[in-house]
Amino acid sequence: MRKIVITGAAGLVGQNLVARLKARPDFELVGIDKHAANVALFRQAHPDVTMIEADLAVPGAWAECFAGADTVVVNQAQIGGLFLDEFVANNVTATEHILAAAHADAVPYVVGISSSVVNSSADDFYTRTKTTQEKLFDACTISHVTLRPTLMFGWFDRKHLGWLRRFMEKAPVFPIPADGNFTRQPLYVGDLVSIIVASIEQRKTGTFDISGLEKFPTAA
Repeated sequence: MRKIVITGAAGLVGQNLVARLKARPDFELVGIDKHAANVALFRQAHPDVTMIEADLAVPGAWAECFAGADTVVVNQAQIGGLFLDEFVANNVTATEHILAAAHADAVPYVVGISSSVVNSSADDFYTRTKTTQEKLFDACTISHVTLRPTLMFGWFDRKHLGWLRRFMEKAPVFPIPADGNFTRQPLYVGDLVSIIVASIEQRKTGTFDISGLEKFPTAA
């Protein structure tokens, strides 16, 4: 039985990853998330999985669950918000605490969920803090893989394409950045989950962009 600790477990990726992994008899899952409403939904959907409600930016008893862990999936993320402090706390400080706890308990493997924005021309709180987070992964001496997924969609999607869909339902005009020629190929969250599972099983190392390479012609 291998213990897999998943941070941000009640979000888009976490919910789908747990749904996939809990069917495996060889895995013991522990989820951690700080959002009370999402934690409640998680416990309804996965009553058989241990869930810890905790803010990882604050040291606490949550670190005790790392003892005996085989893998930590660093998946928590501040995606939206108005204040830099929120992004620093969730994307940077929490990651520092997670990696420190993993080191303290000699966890042998880490899956770091970064973002494709680190390769983009964007300059905002999310991009800056995810770039800093990736540097923490790079400096980590634990065997690890860093995955850079792009915009995702799928079950439990409320912040990504789900938000765009709800916006289109209410707004008569949908804004398109600049000349509209930006390439964007959304990623199905189930495909990212498959990559995470394969990484856990194969102990993959390195940094990988999880983005589509195909370009689809647009109507004239």
